[in-house]
Amino acid sequence: MKNIVICTVTTLAVAGVGLGLASGAGADSDQGLRAQIEDTGGKAVGHVKLSVEEGDTQVKVSVDLPPSMAGFHGFHIHSTGTCEAPFTSAGGHLREVAAKPEQRHGNHDGDLPVLLVNRDGHASARVSTDRLSIATLLDRDGSAVIVHALPDNYANIPARYGGPDAATLTTGDSGGRIACGVLR
Repeated sequence: MKNIVICTVTTLAVAGVGLGLASGAGADSDQGLRAQIEDTGGKAVGHVKLSVEEGDTQVKVSVDLPPSMAGFHGFHIHSTGTCEAPFTSAGGHLREVAAKPEQRHGNHDGDLPVLLVNRDGHASARVSTDRLSIATLLDRDGSAVIVHALPDNYANIPARYGGPDAATLTTGDSGGRIACGVLR
């Protein structure tokens, strides 16, 4: 069975759709997506790479922000592959709305762990997830990675504080979008 899967993946790659193999369980691949991450002024501040390894999507990010930005920042895959400052062009957090209409923040397919920016402004992280597929990221309008201005609370507002409002349920209160990269 493993030989059949490998043969099928090879056939798909030759057909020009090899990047859609994120669901190809068991098949390692160095193919994937990359993005140069730029700030709102258009300056390159880092990069991200997504690849498929053993059936999961690996997200590797490295950014350099001003030291004044030290601390935690929301880090998400957004639904549209457009980065026009102030990056609202990237749409909301990636989620398969039709398949998961009740999906709230913290459980969106594009929700990733917060990014910790060190005192010198550098941040790097590696995340493994089964929520993202290369095929979904490369749909007709693409996808983008966003670094937000504030930490992400994952919509975790206890009922004793009034619970999360509509904005918290969609964004995690991560604030403005300070850096963006289109996944290609």
